[in-house]
Amino acid sequence: MTGEFRLRVHESLPSTQSLATELAERGEPAGLAILARRQTEGRGRAGRAWQSVAGNLHLSLLLRPGGAARDIAGYALMAAVALHEAALHHAPGRPLVLKWPNDLMEGSAKIAGILSEAALDAHGGIAHLVCGIGVNLAHAPAVEGRAVAALGPIAPEIFAATLLSRLADWHKLRLTEGFAPIRAAWMERGPERGSLMTLRQGDNPVSGRYEGLAEDGGLLLATAGRLHAFHAGEVMERYDASRD
Repeated sequence: MTGEFRLRVHESLPSTQSLATELAERGEPAGLAILARRQTEGRGRAGRAWQSVAGNLHLSLLLRPGGAARDIAGYALMAAVALHEAALHHAPGRPLVLKWPNDLMEGSAKIAGILSEAALDAHGGIAHLVCGIGVNLAHAPAVEGRAVAALGPIAPEIFAATLLSRLADWHKLRLTEGFAPIRAAWMERGPERGSLMTLRQGDNPVSGRYEGLAEDGGLLLATAGRLHAFHAGEVMERYDASRD
């Protein structure tokens, strides 16, 4: 046990995310954490492959928070805040920031990412939520068109213990005080307010000035003289002024 989590370590799996989802559908209680030293079919957001070499972290968590489907994004942001704390614990002084919604960056280089997948019950509430967290601890596998960096080397089991402890703390706070402190913590660890960014939504990039997070965790961008909240998309590495 690590806090409220039951950590299971596998030498190799096709995907921690797939196994956690399969077990969730079979009725596994909340609090399961699955770590694999290697994955053969790791995946990231938007169906991208996640290169999963030994020495890096490949971890999936099963939560059953209940509540409405609109709360799902908030739990992913909670995981991102815990991830940032754990990373700084092991790499103090590094200039680590969060990139909406839940990537961990050092400058323009990606170190970690989170994939959140949920199932809804018959009433539209959250039946279960699986958060997959991948962190470049020992290696930074090359990704075409993207800068990458590694945090360590740090042993995956040691980093997982720190991360799960932080997650347990934030989860308790979420239960007692709601999403507001998580939103505030994310904004403290995110981009500087007023910075310019471009959000890609399908084939429709939107550029604007970052104005923090909405009360539900959406990304606030000021563009064309108005403030807009976005709940999906990917922040691009480079600002595209032609999309403002």
